[in-house]
Amino acid sequence: MGEIEAGSEFRDVAEQMSAQARVFLSTTTQVASGAAPGAELSLLILATSDLLAAGARLAAIVDVVPAERWEPDAGPETDVDPLRDALAKMFDGFDDYVEVSDPALSADVAPATLSGDLACVAEEIAKGLQHFDDGHELEGLWWWQFSYLSSWGERASSALRVLQGVLAHLRLDVEDDVAAEAEYDALHS
Repeated sequence: MGEIEAGSEFRDVAEQMSAQARVFLSTTTQVASGAAPGAELSLLILATSDLLAAGARLAAIVDVVPAERWEPDAGPETDVDPLRDALAKMFDGFDDYVEVSDPALSADVAPATLSGDLACVAEEIAKGLQHFDDGHELEGLWWWQFSYLSSWGERASSALRVLQGVLAHLRLDVEDDVAAEAEYDALHS
């Protein structure tokens, strides 16, 4: 029940999504634990980008409709508060940002947090993974697709933009005298 048949058009998408969900959860957890000093932003950019690519495949397929019109209980919700708190501490000074709430419909801005975005994504994909791992593969795929379109796709996209922006500032924002010296060195070498 809920298993995707071999050869089904959904099999490859579900397996790819499962793999990317695991990588994202593992990477985000490792980064939040402090296990990758100096590489945090780059690792999160890679994991989030790869997850969004898997999400784009979900959006490109027809709507997934489980055989049963009810969602089986996947067990307790994943507690993402420790992840959110650890990321908020790591992102101290740039966790809060503002974004356009719905760029297709208005120019209204709303507050957001990078830690909250990544925790939201983790929670949503973990729920799909619970279904998938419990043998309810079609429900897992349905959940990933539904939640990609309704929440985690947007949150991951916002997080990716902030992560990339912060990394760009760290790499490109230099003091004028350092920039002038580098320019001089480049012209005279």
